[in-house]
Amino acid sequence: MKSIVLTMFCLGWITATALANGSLKGKVTDAQTGKPLVGASIYLHELKTGTISGADGNYETAQIPSGKYLVEVSFMGYSAFLKTIAISQDQVLDIALKQSVVEHEAVTVTGVASAVRISQNPQAISVIRKTDLMRGSSTNIIDALSKLVPGVGALSTGPAISKPIIRGLGYNRVITINDGVRQEGQQWGDEHGIEIDEASVQRVEVLKGPASLLYGSDGMGGVVNIITNVPIEQGRIRANYNVATNSNNGLISNNFNTAGHFKNGFNYNMYGSFKSAKDYQNKYDGRVLGSRFNERNFGGYIGINKSWGYSHLMVSNFNQNLGLVEGDRDDATGKFILFAGSPLERIATDADLNERKTQTPSQGINHFKIALDNNIALGTGRLQLNIGYQRNQRKEFGDPEAPTSPELYFDLRTVNYNLQYHFADMNGWKTSIGVNGMQQQNQNKADEVLIPEYKLFDAGVFVYTRKTFNDKLTLSGGLRSDYRKLNSEGFTEGTEVKFNTFSKTFSNVSGSVGLSYNASEAVTLKANLSRGYRAPSVSELASNGTHEGTNRYEHGDQNLKNETSIQADAGIEVNTQHFSFQVTAFYNSISNYIFYSKLNSVFGGDSLVNVDGEDMMAFQFRQNNARLYGFETKIDIHPHPLDWLHLASTFSYVAGRFNTPYEGNNRLPFIPPARWTTELRGDFVKAANGALRNFYVKLELDNMFTQNRVFTTYNTETATQGFSLLNFGIGADIQSKGKTFATINLAANNITDVAYQNHLSRLKYTADNLVTGRAGVFNMGRNFTLRLNIPLEWKLK
Repeated sequence: MKSIVLTMFCLGWITATALANGSLKGKVTDAQTGKPLVGASIYLHELKTGTISGADGNYETAQIPSGKYLVEVSFMGYSAFLKTIAISQDQVLDIALKQSVVEHEAVTVTGVASAVRISQNPQAISVIRKTDLMRGSSTNIIDALSKLVPGVGALSTGPAISKPIIRGLGYNRVITINDGVRQEGQQWGDEHGIEIDEASVQRVEVLKGPASLLYGSDGMGGVVNIITNVPIEQGRIRANYNVATNSNNGLISNNFNTAGHFKNGFNYNMYGSFKSAKDYQNKYDGRVLGSRFNERNFGGYIGINKSWGYSHLMVSNFNQNLGLVEGDRDDATGKFILFAGSPLERIATDADLNERKTQTPSQGINHFKIALDNNIALGTGRLQLNIGYQRNQRKEFGDPEAPTSPELYFDLRTVNYNLQYHFADMNGWKTSIGVNGMQQQNQNKADEVLIPEYKLFDAGVFVYTRKTFNDKLTLSGGLRSDYRKLNSEGFTEGTEVKFNTFSKTFSNVSGSVGLSYNASEAVTLKANLSRGYRAPSVSELASNGTHEGTNRYEHGDQNLKNETSIQADAGIEVNTQHFSFQVTAFYNSISNYIFYSKLNSVFGGDSLVNVDGEDMMAFQFRQNNARLYGFETKIDIHPHPLDWLHLASTFSYVAGRFNTPYEGNNRLPFIPPARWTTELRGDFVKAANGALRNFYVKLELDNMFTQNRVFTTYNTETATQGFSLLNFGIGADIQSKGKTFATINLAANNITDVAYQNHLSRLKYTADNLVTGRAGVFNMGRNFTLRLNIPLEWKLK
């Protein structure tokens, strides 16, 4: 690692002496009044650097490498200014921002080789900012995204565990990126989350659709790009203390963050957070035993930004302990049973249900990551190098008589690498080439095993290019070739061979081509055709066992083939002063779709496997050709003269079918139901009394439709009734003498305390309550969330 750092710095200093550098400076004003805007942000995403305007509206960036960069200038209550600027020496750019009640445009770095305006990207991408996350009520980052991004759902196992589902695809079909590093945990498992601290998140970009071109295997469904480390403007030090609490489960969340960027280019970010929650409750189940959790996380980076580029060293550690909900109840009273099936079994008391300390069954997860992120001017282009190391340790505890001895212990170590070269602009074409992949090793360190130990090597090479014609038509696309080799080790349990030794290789070609056309200042048309692929995971190829948190015994199949997909999607965006509308439709054809279903016994019922005296239902991984299709819409009406008033609505729909029925059923399992949200919101950038800024109040109706298009074969999946939740939110920045000294957000979710089960909640498949006759466990009831953020800032001389 040290040699890599020295090499990057040497390359940087060598190229800095050979290349011209420059800066960007000018003045930011109000387009209507001409008055200077103080504190406007000027940011260059590709270089991760920027500045803010001073008291007179003037700004000046540090020296940066010569080249063409997308500049974003933003200020609350104004439309962002986005423009690609050629910088070869000191460049003057005066900017007049227009007041706007809606942010129509944004920049993305997901699914593209360099930063680009979303309107010029043919793929469906949503950008979620920190302020969006602060205004909602959620217990993890994926749960928050499922409420904010149409087409995104959350497969949940209680409030602490959620996995992203994008347009009906999840698990290993969706890639999570965290600060440029592909997150590698146990994505194949239902009860395995994404190991990222929600409180530290600054920005999220969600790409919907195949993303194998830049990310390789597993990018069939899309990408969730979570950004926690964002360098602040040069010459400043900032700090934030954020505290949040939930009424329903007594959640207490504390987060402290500090960041600085000195005039010599040295910059840093550090954060730490603590979360603790009791069991959540609803009106049917009371407090749900085993849904408690706690977290202790820290992370940050140190780096240098110079005229040759930047180099950042990032470190994070995610530590989570959480209970697992089994749902076992007493037949006579319907109350939850603690330590079910063990000699310590008893009915859970009120004291048990109000405890914060986890009890078996439970999980303990520790995810450590260190990465080096470099972007260096080399020749006339830029060299980007990202190397990361991750260690994911997941322990599962199931024996209450030995609560500290894990029954399962996965130890997964991954080295990620990503090397890209971005050529200088050539006649309007922006082209990049690259190679990325990973080397991975998994070990089992407990007596029970579910998947074999294995070693994996993955590599892919790609080329990507983009050109905009006459500031209207943007063409983009590329090709990629991938190779993956998997070596799986054998294992004998007593006299029984549990896993056979085997070796597999997978390869494939993927790519995409798309266009974005600005038909007018208000209308943008998009179309994209992409091919994705996914190699079968180790669990699908070789699993043989069960573990806490799931109600099934899994059998893998070593004959599984690559999944491949062809997706076409098209959309239209209309943005006017008082009306915004978006609609995107897609059709995704998947060959060799991998799924699991219950095994049928030779006697006609469920196939059962006896594990330690308990019969577990057996499941087998299979393949079949499939297709998914659907659409998402979003509308925002803000009529004049009531510009502060917003009537916003989103609708998303996805359907999934097998091309040929399986055992008489052609529905894909676990497809999210249709969802329709309607929000009435008032936004007041400047409140009447002057002490409040960015005041908002909103009322939302969240409608989840009945899902009866389910894979019912052998009762693999059951239908779910629809429901409607009424939510409320209010908040503002509290100011004094033009400075914000606190931000308060209050959110109320499920105000009417509806008892419901989300179709993607795995808790609906836990044990039945024989007293009430209800199957499984219900989701969280009424919940109030209060967030307080206290910012501090110092200007360096």
